[in-house]
Amino acid sequence: MLDAPTSTRHESAAQDYATAAPVPRLRGGLPILGHTVGFMRDLTGLLQRARDEVGEVAGIDVLGRRIVLVTGPKGQEAVFRAKDDVLSPKAAYKLMIPIFGKGVVYDCEDDRMNEQLAMLLPALQNKRMRTYSDIIASEVQQSVASWGDRGVVDVYEFMQTLTNFASSHCLLGAEFRNEMSEEFSRIYHTLERSIVPLAFLNPYLPTPTFRRRDKARERLGRMVAEIVKRRRANGHVGEDFMQTLMESSYADGSKLSDHEITGLLVSGMFAGHHTSSVTAAWAILELLQHPEILREARAEIDRLYGAGQRMDFESLRALEKTEWVVKEVLRLHPPLFILIRTALQDTTVLGYKIPKGTWVAVSPSVGHRIEAVFQKANSFCPHRYAPPNPEDRQPFAYIAFGGGRHKCLGNAFAMLQVKTILAYLLLNYDFQLYGDKIQPDFQGLVIGPKSPIRIVYRRRGVATAVQPMTPKGTTGSPVVEVRSEAGPFRIVIDSDLCQGHGVCEGELPELMKLENDRAKLLHETAEPHLRAKAEAACRHCPQQALRIEDIS
Repeated sequence: MLDAPTSTRHESAAQDYATAAPVPRLRGGLPILGHTVGFMRDLTGLLQRARDEVGEVAGIDVLGRRIVLVTGPKGQEAVFRAKDDVLSPKAAYKLMIPIFGKGVVYDCEDDRMNEQLAMLLPALQNKRMRTYSDIIASEVQQSVASWGDRGVVDVYEFMQTLTNFASSHCLLGAEFRNEMSEEFSRIYHTLERSIVPLAFLNPYLPTPTFRRRDKARERLGRMVAEIVKRRRANGHVGEDFMQTLMESSYADGSKLSDHEITGLLVSGMFAGHHTSSVTAAWAILELLQHPEILREARAEIDRLYGAGQRMDFESLRALEKTEWVVKEVLRLHPPLFILIRTALQDTTVLGYKIPKGTWVAVSPSVGHRIEAVFQKANSFCPHRYAPPNPEDRQPFAYIAFGGGRHKCLGNAFAMLQVKTILAYLLLNYDFQLYGDKIQPDFQGLVIGPKSPIRIVYRRRGVATAVQPMTPKGTTGSPVVEVRSEAGPFRIVIDSDLCQGHGVCEGELPELMKLENDRAKLLHETAEPHLRAKAEAACRHCPQQALRIEDIS
């Protein structure tokens, strides 16, 4: 279907806006300040109250700025599918500029930003992803090498350090991981902790948190510059993310500066790491509070790896119940509980007026606890994702990684990392709660459990060895084709959602390929013998940008 002429679309949009209703406002607040106190002290509570008291579209006032919270699958889809020149993520995330740096990602013109984001993609595409499980398992093994047979560990601190090493090793390379060591972990943690509600309002205030952030970013820039200088002097050759950035060029032929390389390295870490540490920690804590779920997950892990089998990419995909656990942890404890867009022009959402300059917010924390969408929404129930009717099937209902074309690039990496960590730890150790109070830490926008949150560990009788990486040219276990009684079918691509991870090409090379970092069909129709591969491509697509249609 052809798009309407531009003038017609503008007239229609203006008419819709003119007849739309004003957004209802949450009651309460203070003169001038509005709901600022709640925004700073208990943002999740404020957002939940707005949904409960006002409805699926609710207005909140913070220091004279109107924030519109949109909840529910239809409203969330409207926000995530909005064009960038209508609802802009870049305009809303100026708080990331001091972290990524001037002239990097959110401080660029759109074309330049898109070029930079495209440079992040190779580290998170399917071909590289297939090599990461070995690295992650090796990092877990190194992290527990000093544990002994029993002891006590702060699970959140442990996961923060472990996932930092694993993420930097996978995404940035062995040299970066080894040279940065614990100092990089501390620097990255300081940068991550600077993402607080106040940063949305003004990230340049002279607060202690922001001063520590700026010093950490400056130190990281010097460390990266030293490695870049040494690599260039030595003629280093490699395939890690840093080398990719050093060799990358913009469309105009210019190279990235050391400052830009540093910013994009941090961006890559945020894309692949910021969910992993909190999710892995919450997963252990939830499993210890739900022993029946723990038994099911461990039985699945023991069955696959109890005899010393390798934790490779394909076998980790087979950990179905473990994946349900991770999904449910992400539903109840989404690391980022608010996602914001800025209205660059007057528009509407679900029939309500959104004036230019309004912040439009979506909250995974609120959206994931709607009873009409998720049964017993406040309960930990991994079985809600079991076939044939998983509760995350409804489009834009499950938004732990955001949604639409700007969904977190690192969501598949985060899932792989957490599953690998859980599989290794549960295979090799028994755990129990130490007795610390389990509660969320709201100091930043990445919400982990509040420390100290100690657990007791004891080595089990079974163990697994971390085996060498898959040789180049292999892609894991072959797919067994399953005969189907169904007839021909077609794959439908939602081009607005595709980010170019390349999973479809890896699962179904007979029908799919990547072209300019976007999925493309090689044939319009497919025969029944490819059905199993097509279902795997749809199931594993990080963006869920594919669906199967039967041809009658």
